[in-house]
Amino acid sequence: MKILYDHQIFNGQIYGGISRYFYNLINNFYINKDVNFKLSLIYSQNFYLKNSIFIKPLSFLQDKKFKGRDRLLNYFLEINKLNSIYNLKLNKFNIFHPTEYDPYFLAYLDNKPYVLTVYDMIHELFYKENKKYIENKKELILKASKIIAISQNTKKDILKFIDVPEDKIDVTYLASDLNIGLQKKVNLPENYLLFVGNRDGYKNFEIFLKSLLILFKKYENLTLVCVGGAAFTSKELDFIYENNLVKKIFHMYLSDNQLSYAYSHALTVIFPSLYEGFGIPILEAFSCGCPVVLSNRSSFPEIALDAGVYFEPENVESIVESIEKIFIDKNLKLEKISIGLKRAHDFSWQKTASKTKEIYKSIL
Repeated sequence: MKILYDHQIFNGQIYGGISRYFYNLINNFYINKDVNFKLSLIYSQNFYLKNSIFIKPLSFLQDKKFKGRDRLLNYFLEINKLNSIYNLKLNKFNIFHPTEYDPYFLAYLDNKPYVLTVYDMIHELFYKENKKYIENKKELILKASKIIAISQNTKKDILKFIDVPEDKIDVTYLASDLNIGLQKKVNLPENYLLFVGNRDGYKNFEIFLKSLLILFKKYENLTLVCVGGAAFTSKELDFIYENNLVKKIFHMYLSDNQLSYAYSHALTVIFPSLYEGFGIPILEAFSCGCPVVLSNRSSFPEIALDAGVYFEPENVESIVESIEKIFIDKNLKLEKISIGLKRAHDFSWQKTASKTKEIYKSIL
């Protein structure tokens, strides 16, 4: 059995859940030597592949600024796509597994089966104006031999939006690969809440900020540390300056080892999203002994179970009350940390790879 993976997610994603997923999946196949594979990729700036043992992509100077940079960048990205097409035409694989939703490969499959991983239905729910993306994704779901959904909630949403047989969809959970034993100290405030990842739209950061106004008044030494995502937007900066929060809200980028340290020393981590396909940061927090306060929506209750403290994400008072529970009830905090550490052990990239291997075998 030989699996061909394409270039798509590694073209543009330097950090991110999808490229981390494919990196860990392929890495486990390489280590265990139980699945033969090829990753069709020549150029990439992806962080997870930089020290990879199974592929050594070339850098294409994506972080450099010079005249003609965009034209050259597009050239490198096009080479990756042409390389994927070349490997498809070689026909030396049993199953194709694309890493995103560009349907370019359909013309070159020659009746070979393909497996499609669906991470969420965020565009169908929140970004309906992106019609081409949604149409491409639907076409690939309908034509796939098997669909991998990364949570039961994602499977439910696929069935809600697309008329596809339920038995065509298999749920395969993701995992966390933060190593608490390799922490690297970071200069952080003494008493901080932690927010990890992007903050736009469905991430519900704006409502969360309103809850902070209440918390900051009640707890003078409390601060917020945001890790990852883009720099603060002009709207976010306006909120920070208008409410005199320059010394209360911080943004930074951290390595995995630094992030592990940040989780371990946070009062709690907050996930106010209206929707997530899975939520790897939940497992990251659990594995680092950090209590988790999170939205009661989408996949969150499925992944966190009773290890989380839940709130209504569109209700400021509910968010404040749930965060305060961790501050006030020390026994509850210790209980949630203990349950979270146990819950983290239910997930591993080895399990993800093993389940994926069985899905591949089922269509041969």
